[in-house]
Amino acid sequence: MGDLNNDPIKLDRSAKIYVAGHRGLVGSAITAALRRLGFSNLLLPPRSLLDLTDQSAVESFFAAEKPAYVILAAAKVGGIHANNTYPAEFIATNLQIQTNVIHSAYRNGVVKLLFLGSSCIYPKFAPQPIPESALLTGPLEPTNEWYAVAKIAGIKMCQAYRIQYNFDAISAMPTNLYGPNDNFHPDNSHVLPALMRRFHEAKVLGSKEVVVWGSGAPLREFLHVDDLADAVLFLMEKYSGLGHVNVGSGKEVTIRELAELVKEVVGFEGNIVWDGSKPDGTPRKLMDSSLLAGLGWTPKVSLRDGLVDTYKWYLENVKR
Repeated sequence: MGDLNNDPIKLDRSAKIYVAGHRGLVGSAITAALRRLGFSNLLLPPRSLLDLTDQSAVESFFAAEKPAYVILAAAKVGGIHANNTYPAEFIATNLQIQTNVIHSAYRNGVVKLLFLGSSCIYPKFAPQPIPESALLTGPLEPTNEWYAVAKIAGIKMCQAYRIQYNFDAISAMPTNLYGPNDNFHPDNSHVLPALMRRFHEAKVLGSKEVVVWGSGAPLREFLHVDDLADAVLFLMEKYSGLGHVNVGSGKEVTIRELAELVKEVVGFEGNIVWDGSKPDGTPRKLMDSSLLAGLGWTPKVSLRDGLVDTYKWYLENVKR
């Protein structure tokens, strides 16, 4: 894991904080959490004004603005189809973004940086629940290895800059996330928003049934993005270790239970039909978040409450 040097710091509410990727699922939740807590000096340049793949633009931004803290939530993300179709873009874009931001943050005196990754960094056949120590112990899931390799490089870059330059860069690896600002695209969204969209459309059309792939038996873990935002700010103040930290809810649900809960929250009154001819995917995927729990953090949003909140956002924001 590396040595833990957990001297708590108190984030200065007036200091400049740069949230990279502030318009995405994760970045928007972190930005909202910072505002709720009274942080008044947020740096949120839009992509049109700051291209994070442009090294000189990133360096100029850091040199001019001199943020005290950086939360790196910007990334090129997508589902299996996108990863398989654009592997060069997934590895190159993510390597460029994180290399530019981490290096410029170090060069320009950033006090602390947090890099956000993903549970896909772990081997396809990692032990369950997945401990941080499982990193680099086996082959990756082939369908998203380009993204995973870039994220692993980000973890290692933070570690390298800590070792060589004593730069306080930490990494957090969240489990499956959901919430407001999620991607509800019909073809390339993840399982939870995909189910929500399908049940909603079936309700609107008055359909008698919704077909869901597989047996419904696989176990998955979900974390509301507001809980992740809370964990990120907790780690910024409480953790300064070499090792990356898993961020999960610690609660598992079968896909069948998830589908029933989404159906109930949406108010679809038809039947769920399970298409057993379609693949189930990995039987179980759960993060071991005991390191974070040991530091004193626990999630607050229940799956049901989180789904209600997400569906409310969907109804208000998604163009149908």
